[in-house]
Amino acid sequence: MCNYKKKLSKRMVVMIAMAILHASLFTLHLNAQVTHVSYTSSRHYNQRVAEFERMEPIDSTQIVMLGNSLTENGGNWNERLQVDNVVNRGIIGDTAEGMSERLCQILPGKPRAIFLMCGINDLSHNLTPEQVFNRVQRLIDRIRKEAPETKLYVESLLPINESNGRWKTLTGKTDDIPRINEKLKQYCQLTDIPYIDLFSHFTRGNGNQLMPALSADGLHITKIGYKIWAAQLRPIVYELNGMMLPIYMLDEFE
Repeated sequence: MCNYKKKLSKRMVVMIAMAILHASLFTLHLNAQVTHVSYTSSRHYNQRVAEFERMEPIDSTQIVMLGNSLTENGGNWNERLQVDNVVNRGIIGDTAEGMSERLCQILPGKPRAIFLMCGINDLSHNLTPEQVFNRVQRLIDRIRKEAPETKLYVESLLPINESNGRWKTLTGKTDDIPRINEKLKQYCQLTDIPYIDLFSHFTRGNGNQLMPALSADGLHITKIGYKIWAAQLRPIVYELNGMMLPIYMLDEFE
């Protein structure tokens, strides 16, 4: 009887130890997904990063919109794309460096997909198209290396319209944007990454300039602009989610 109790006691100790180990590993997994971002930038960047840190960790069922003000200002991308698993990780004013520094809030969860738009703010920092491309390329490479299970989509930069005269740091940069896009497109083709051309949908018949009707300030887009953007992404997002695109959406904004 005593031996039986000893064996039972040892078994209970082992079971408790295994339960504690499992709980510890689970806690470590959660903590890995909410790693604190030490990089600091603008006040808004820091506020947004802190906000993301308080949210539920990203998981493998979610699709991430990663970008700058154009992405952040899109607001609720679930409503725009008519799904329920898209998270907005755009930050106004963000650059390739800033996005790279906060990947620790995104990649550990192995999201289903990431839609990346990056480069316009880097261009405003007096960089050449080649320098901007190199920065975005490093960001792309890091995402691919650290999250090989995640499907990455690289979106083109959107055009600007300088006639407004508001964005002085982008003066004379209109034709640099398609140059950056061409480099991104070529790199994506070489590395088998899907590239999404949004640029041409915003310049129709207007050279390399953003159509005036799609922006009030020459940089940020209107509600119609977001409808155009969403229309290009929706078929891809539906496919990622194993959903059929409704017939009425098939020719939307073609």
